[in-house]
Amino acid sequence: MAMEVTQVLLNAQSIDGNVRKHAEESLKQFQEQNLSSFLLSLSSELANDEKPVDSRKLAGLILKNALDAKEQHRKLELVQRWLSLDNNVKSQIKACLLKTLSSPVVDARSTASQVIAKIAGIELPQKQWPELIVSLLSNIHQLPSHVKQATLETLGYLCEEVSPDVIDQDQVNKILTAVVQGMNASEGNNDVRLAATRALYNALGFAQANFSNDMERDYIMRVVCEATLSPEVKIRQAAFECLVSISSSYYEKLTPYIQDIFSITAKAVREDEEPVALQAIEFWSSICDEEIEILEEYGDDFTGDSDIPCFYFIKQALPALVPMLLETLLKQEEDQDQDEGAWNIAMAGGTCLGLVARTVGDDIVPLVMPFIEENITKPDWRQREAATYAFGSILEGPSPDKLIPIVNVALNFMLSALTKDPNNHVKDTTAWTLGRIFEFLHGSTIDAPIITQANCQQIITVLLQSMKDAPNVAEKACGALYFLAQGYEVVGPSSPLTPYFQEIVQALLTVTHREDAGESRLRTAAYETLNEVVRCSTDETAPMVLQLVPVIMMELHKTLEGQKLSSDERERQSELQGLLCGCLQVIIQKLGSSEPTKYVFMQYADQIMGLFLRVFACRSATVHEEAMLAIGALAYATGLDFAKYMPEFYKYLEMGLQNFEEYQVCAVTVGVVGDICRALEDKILPYCDGIMTQLLKDLSSNQLHRSVKPPIFSSFGDIALAIGENFEKYLMYAMPMLQSAAELSAHTAGADDEMTEYTNSLRNGILEAYSGILQGFKNSPKTQLLIPYAPHILQFLDSIYMEKDMDDLVMKTAIGVLGDLADTLGSNAGSLIQQSLSSKDFLNECLSSEDHMIKESAEWAKLAISRAISI
Repeated sequence: MAMEVTQVLLNAQSIDGNVRKHAEESLKQFQEQNLSSFLLSLSSELANDEKPVDSRKLAGLILKNALDAKEQHRKLELVQRWLSLDNNVKSQIKACLLKTLSSPVVDARSTASQVIAKIAGIELPQKQWPELIVSLLSNIHQLPSHVKQATLETLGYLCEEVSPDVIDQDQVNKILTAVVQGMNASEGNNDVRLAATRALYNALGFAQANFSNDMERDYIMRVVCEATLSPEVKIRQAAFECLVSISSSYYEKLTPYIQDIFSITAKAVREDEEPVALQAIEFWSSICDEEIEILEEYGDDFTGDSDIPCFYFIKQALPALVPMLLETLLKQEEDQDQDEGAWNIAMAGGTCLGLVARTVGDDIVPLVMPFIEENITKPDWRQREAATYAFGSILEGPSPDKLIPIVNVALNFMLSALTKDPNNHVKDTTAWTLGRIFEFLHGSTIDAPIITQANCQQIITVLLQSMKDAPNVAEKACGALYFLAQGYEVVGPSSPLTPYFQEIVQALLTVTHREDAGESRLRTAAYETLNEVVRCSTDETAPMVLQLVPVIMMELHKTLEGQKLSSDERERQSELQGLLCGCLQVIIQKLGSSEPTKYVFMQYADQIMGLFLRVFACRSATVHEEAMLAIGALAYATGLDFAKYMPEFYKYLEMGLQNFEEYQVCAVTVGVVGDICRALEDKILPYCDGIMTQLLKDLSSNQLHRSVKPPIFSSFGDIALAIGENFEKYLMYAMPMLQSAAELSAHTAGADDEMTEYTNSLRNGILEAYSGILQGFKNSPKTQLLIPYAPHILQFLDSIYMEKDMDDLVMKTAIGVLGDLADTLGSNAGSLIQQSLSSKDFLNECLSSEDHMIKESAEWAKLAISRAISI
């Protein structure tokens, strides 16, 4: 069955494009014509030690891609396809793969490991290939160390692919024993030891039972800690990665080891190579994450001996941990501020210091202040930057009372450093720190304002001045201004920023035109800040916001002037269009929210809509999304007048709803359907057939990302509210879909947090649909069409009440739907509600809720129900 494929595989990697293309096509054809023979040929190529490395590697890669894909629906197809292959063929392929594990060629072994794990991921859950783990474990005792290495690597990949409940505990124990033995210092071969350490990282999720047994846990921890001292840097790094994973998976088991781990990590941070030191810092960041989560969940009101599962490791380690982290801040790299993806010891240390501050609050301040005071004025830029970074890192966590006196002293110094310090790094970090001061210590919730009439002008002058500095500094200055504006969001009719509004807007627009605005995200930051300044502005500055409209329209117009663009330029152009559409969206929302400005703004509506339609015409995904959002805002502002744009806009709306691939675009478009329904009311009727057809298609597609389904259900409710009894013709399609989704979302036993969150958003979407449909039909002679659906809706409410895992939003919507049933169907619903299992308990629970929104909905529902029952 196997065919000779060596030459084709080599040609597929040729530098000659034609040769390559021809080879790729023959491979594709071979796969489509005879899949079994194709996969067999690839596996025997991979297993054959006479063949060239390059053809073997590609053979393995194609095999791997024949078993797995990123998109969920494609992955399911490939799984089914593999399962339906002839068993004899599958056995031959698996035999070739297992044989390859003993190949002397490292790339071939490694590729085979990955493919074996992919097949295991498909077959083990189906109770197939039961002998796999046994045969892998028997390899461990084989002598050539490269076989041992490949087998451990395979076990590691296997643990990554398969979920823990698929492998029984007896086999888990044997895998862990093999892995931990391979990690032991007595293992002479470093490749084996490294493969074992990496395998343990993936196997930790299987070790629940073993970590509950003191002896086994001690043994695993000892071996991991010993491996952090290996002479081989990659083994040390992998061992620290295991510790990081243990710190989050087995936090509650760490007490006996934490002292030793501190010594090991401190030594690594101070003396080891960067990749190892970074993981050692990451261990403490991970402990902070655990403790922050526990303390947030339990709040500060636990009793002395309460069973709160926090061990306060960070608090206990503070006196030693903080000095260690402060030392790392002095290990900056020369050009780290220019490089987007930079990550080094100093940055990791500052990040960890910030997490420590959030974990322990006020206690960190006295430990960091001496370091700041000592270094902030030193001649060496590294010391000044480290001191500033330390200060910026501890601004979230400690109480304002503790920080504000210090900030008041520091502010002047920092403003002067931002203009006068000769070093770019120091200015960058200073601007970042000012941004953090404004983010956490400025705003309506803070009693003692740090920004006063006395220093406001100086702050703005310095920030606007810094926007002319190097791109990385200017970007941070924009960020600081962003938080400065945000802090004045709810100040009443007049804002302290009003006198500077024109100047700020002008400075930001100037930044967007800088030659180097493409560096350090500067242009994006300037537009984001402009949007925030507009969003938080007051009525006083509305005339100036109006003057901004033609300016931004002109900018958008310029991006549309057709010139032939390279793909890079096109990308930049569409990014700029996205920023400008986003800016117009904020302006529309601002001006549309009060009658006088809305009236004046309307003179631009036609031109703006024309621009948005042209943006769609030079279609690219990112723009599409921002323009769509802006059109939603425009529909909301223009109301019934939006009808005149529908004939031209409708085709783009439909395109957005059909965009499965970029599901965010689809989700945004579904949201805009809601905006348009609210704006047009029954004037949307002529477009409803098309919209409903597309929404129903979306729901029944297995290619659409699940996150788009809840908003689609909500939009059924929007449409029904807009067109009322005209929704009648869609009932027979929409209701069965709602019912089957309702059944799916009712029962969630054993779901993880992410799934529960999704289920709640699905329930909320379904309930919003029911609510809109019920309200849409209210007072119409066609109300009786809904009576047959009432028992099902009540049953859905019963079942989600019984599950006890609703979030507040679902609770509010659900009690609202109970009221809608009574309100729309009257006595027809009254008797059903009286018979329902839990309506009464549910209503009482909502009536006594702490959440006033839930309480309000429940009081309305109670009234509607009592009316329906008394009729």
